[in-house]
Amino acid sequence: MIPSRRLVLTAAILAMPLLLAGLNRSAADAALLLNLVLVAVACVDLLISPGPDDVAIHREISEVLSVGASNPATLTVRNRTGLTLAMTLHDDPGPLCEVDRLPQSVTVGPGKEETIHYSVKPSRRGASEMPAVHLRFPTRLGLWTRHQIRPLSTPIRIYPDIRAVYRYELMARQNRLSEIGVRMVRMPGQGREFERLREFRYGDEIRQIDWKATARQQQLISREFNVERNQNIVIMVDCGRFMRNQTDGISYLDRALNSAIMLSYIALGQGDNVSLLAFSNKIERFIRPVRGKPGIQSILRSTYDIQASQNVSDYSLALEYLTTVQRKRALIVLITFVTDELQLRVIGESLKLRSLPYLPLCVLLQDVGLRQMADRIPESDLDAYHTAAAAQVLTGQSHEAASLREAGIMLIDTPPDLLTERLINEYLSIKARNLM
Repeated sequence: MIPSRRLVLTAAILAMPLLLAGLNRSAADAALLLNLVLVAVACVDLLISPGPDDVAIHREISEVLSVGASNPATLTVRNRTGLTLAMTLHDDPGPLCEVDRLPQSVTVGPGKEETIHYSVKPSRRGASEMPAVHLRFPTRLGLWTRHQIRPLSTPIRIYPDIRAVYRYELMARQNRLSEIGVRMVRMPGQGREFERLREFRYGDEIRQIDWKATARQQQLISREFNVERNQNIVIMVDCGRFMRNQTDGISYLDRALNSAIMLSYIALGQGDNVSLLAFSNKIERFIRPVRGKPGIQSILRSTYDIQASQNVSDYSLALEYLTTVQRKRALIVLITFVTDELQLRVIGESLKLRSLPYLPLCVLLQDVGLRQMADRIPESDLDAYHTAAAAQVLTGQSHEAASLREAGIMLIDTPPDLLTERLINEYLSIKARNLM
């Protein structure tokens, strides 16, 4: 319990005559009596007022939350007393989350219940719990504030942003994928999986003509092929210390995993096989190939607790391990963040040394702070030095990136917030061009 402002001010006013007891003895005696009365009234207030245990609290929240997203939650309070209570509630989200729209105040009548709605926004992935709820309400005479930290443990698992998967599915059903930056590319005739027959069009290749159908219809008929299915994709996610960098409070590793989940979902929907390799200076996790959209659950369960390492990533080790678990032709998608051109050179040398039939796609997350420093107008000699140094680093990376492209390695250089849409568009383009 906490003394209210009313009780503190009243006690302070009644204590002032006691300070002047030497000047006016009778006033001091009267003030002492009033203080004793105040203490008695305060004790009576506690006795006649309901306690925190007379309030029932129930929390509702999903066991699985998405990192970086606002996940809905509710607190339901039931007043089991015969008095109307004006309560203030706050939820303790644990070490990995933050709450929005709390604390909230609610007035609950006798025997009634009320529900407050708020949101929980996780900042990191992993297993956690929401341990307690904070409850406050004034006593009957308003001299005290009842306060209780109610133990209310709810285990939660924080996954990559799986809500993006549902948004994509909804947009796809409504033919609104362009609103989230995804371009659905369809280039019939470039695959090897037969789809349908149609009339010959100018520009069709001669080998596409179906001569039997042409003879029956007495006009040229072409075969139309769809993009191939059942192809292999390996997503390699860098979990080294540089992936601890953050933009808008979300680490590069979380952004990489969110994009990997979205890419996996779309590739599984295309009928491809998807596996995922997480690495730092060691192999952190390897998820064997899965098929079909339900396979996304296996990837989610296996990656939600991966954290960035304190060590520098070893690309050669990761690719060496990959050669032992993936011998078939596959699209290798490496999502990483580099700080200079030397790391890019190491990546290029590691990819070039592999003789297995891999199609490498290197996805580089841009250093947002470095680019802002290079683009700003310097206002002092020190600022000019910083701007020149940042520009030199970016120039070196650009030259090395050009060398990788010349060596046949596809490359995406993207800001973290555009990673998902650019990665998906590149995958769909690769499928449409039958590069896999």
